[in-house]
Amino acid sequence: MTEFVLPLPATASVAVAGSSDRFAVRRIYCVGRNYAAHAREFGNDERDPPFFFTKPADAVVDSGTAIPYPPLTANLHHEIELVAAIGKAGFRVPHDKALDHVWGYGVGIDLTRR
Repeated sequence: MTEFVLPLPATASVAVAGSSDRFAVRRIYCVGRNYAAHAREFGNDERDPPFFFTKPADAVVDSGTAIPYPPLTANLHHEIELVAAIGKAGFRVPHDKALDHVWGYGVGIDLTRR
Protein backbone atom coordinates (compact mmCIF):
# COMPACT_ATOMS: atom_id res chain seq x y z
CA MET A 1 0.00 0.00 0.00
CA THR A 2 1.32 3.47 -0.92
CA GLU A 3 1.96 5.84 1.95
CA PHE A 4 1.59 9.58 1.40
CA VAL A 5 3.64 12.11 3.35
CA LEU A 6 0.60 14.39 3.63
CA PRO A 7 -3.04 13.35 3.90
CA LEU A 8 -4.86 13.17 0.57
CA PRO A 9 -7.35 15.99 0.07
CA ALA A 10 -11.05 15.23 -0.13
CA THR A 11 -12.49 14.75 -3.61
CA ALA A 12 -13.82 18.08 -4.87
CA SER A 13 -17.56 17.86 -5.53
CA VAL A 14 -20.74 19.88 -5.83
CA ALA A 15 -24.25 19.18 -4.59
CA VAL A 16 -26.86 17.87 -7.02
CA ALA A 17 -30.13 19.81 -6.66
CA GLY A 18 -33.03 17.75 -5.33
CA SER A 19 -30.77 14.86 -4.30
CA SER A 20 -28.33 13.81 -1.60
CA ASP A 21 -25.90 12.84 -4.41
CA ARG A 22 -22.81 14.83 -5.30
CA PHE A 23 -21.05 15.40 -8.63
CA ALA A 24 -17.29 14.82 -8.41
CA VAL A 25 -15.22 17.61 -9.99
CA ARG A 26 -11.93 16.69 -11.68
CA ARG A 27 -11.23 19.67 -13.93
CA ILE A 28 -12.62 23.16 -14.35
CA TYR A 29 -12.30 24.71 -17.81
CA CYS A 30 -13.19 28.36 -18.20
CA VAL A 31 -13.84 30.68 -21.14
CA GLY A 32 -12.83 34.33 -21.00
CA ARG A 33 -13.70 37.28 -23.21
CA ASN A 34 -16.87 35.57 -24.41
CA TYR A 35 -19.15 38.48 -23.49
CA ALA A 36 -18.76 41.65 -25.59
CA ALA A 37 -19.85 44.18 -22.94
CA HIS A 38 -17.44 42.71 -20.41
CA ALA A 39 -14.60 42.76 -22.95
CA ARG A 40 -15.26 46.48 -23.60
CA GLU A 41 -15.43 47.17 -19.85
CA PHE A 42 -11.83 45.96 -19.53
CA GLY A 43 -10.62 47.85 -22.59
CA ASN A 44 -10.47 44.86 -24.91
CA ASP A 45 -11.76 44.71 -28.45
CA GLU A 46 -14.93 42.61 -28.44
CA ARG A 47 -13.82 41.14 -31.78
CA ASP A 48 -10.85 39.45 -30.12
CA PRO A 49 -11.44 35.71 -29.82
CA PRO A 50 -12.31 34.14 -26.47
CA PHE A 51 -9.52 32.52 -24.47
CA PHE A 52 -9.53 29.40 -22.34
CA PHE A 53 -8.01 28.72 -18.93
CA THR A 54 -8.37 26.28 -16.05
CA LYS A 55 -8.98 26.48 -12.32
CA PRO A 56 -8.16 23.85 -9.71
CA ALA A 57 -10.98 21.45 -8.86
CA ASP A 58 -10.84 22.46 -5.21
CA ALA A 59 -11.90 25.98 -6.20
CA VAL A 60 -15.51 24.78 -5.99
CA VAL A 61 -17.41 25.27 -2.74
CA ASP A 62 -20.98 24.60 -1.71
CA SER A 63 -23.59 27.33 -1.65
CA GLY A 64 -23.45 29.29 1.59
CA THR A 65 -19.79 28.49 2.27
CA ALA A 66 -17.69 31.34 3.69
CA ILE A 67 -14.86 32.01 1.26
CA PRO A 68 -11.69 33.42 2.82
CA TYR A 69 -9.65 35.89 0.82
CA PRO A 70 -6.54 37.97 1.56
CA PRO A 71 -7.31 40.66 4.17
CA LEU A 72 -5.81 43.53 2.10
CA THR A 73 -8.19 42.83 -0.80
CA ALA A 74 -9.67 46.16 -1.92
CA ASN A 75 -11.55 44.95 -5.01
CA LEU A 76 -13.09 41.47 -5.08
CA HIS A 77 -14.86 41.16 -8.44
CA HIS A 78 -17.68 38.66 -8.91
CA GLU A 79 -19.39 37.23 -11.98
CA ILE A 80 -22.29 34.81 -12.23
CA GLU A 81 -21.42 31.94 -14.55
CA LEU A 82 -23.26 29.18 -16.39
CA VAL A 83 -21.70 25.85 -15.39
CA ALA A 84 -21.94 22.79 -17.63
CA ALA A 85 -21.14 19.45 -15.98
CA ILE A 86 -19.61 17.07 -18.51
CA GLY A 87 -20.61 13.50 -17.78
CA LYS A 88 -18.66 11.42 -20.27
CA ALA A 89 -15.35 11.51 -22.06
CA GLY A 90 -14.97 12.74 -25.61
CA PHE A 91 -12.40 13.93 -28.10
CA ARG A 92 -13.13 15.94 -31.22
CA VAL A 93 -16.83 15.53 -30.60
CA PRO A 94 -18.93 16.69 -33.56
CA HIS A 95 -21.05 19.79 -32.86
CA ASP A 96 -24.29 17.86 -33.28
CA LYS A 97 -23.18 15.34 -30.59
CA ALA A 98 -21.71 17.79 -28.05
CA LEU A 99 -24.80 18.02 -25.84
CA ASP A 100 -24.77 14.21 -25.48
CA HIS A 101 -21.76 14.75 -23.17
CA VAL A 102 -23.45 17.29 -20.86
CA TRP A 103 -24.64 15.66 -17.64
CA GLY A 104 -26.33 18.81 -16.33
CA TYR A 105 -26.11 22.54 -15.73
CA GLY A 106 -25.64 24.76 -12.72
CA VAL A 107 -24.98 28.30 -11.65
CA GLY A 108 -21.59 29.36 -10.35
CA ILE A 109 -19.97 32.51 -9.09
CA ASP A 110 -16.45 33.42 -10.14
CA LEU A 111 -14.46 35.57 -7.70
CA THR A 112 -11.37 37.45 -8.83
CA ARG A 113 -9.16 39.66 -6.70
CA ARG A 114 -8.28 42.68 -8.80
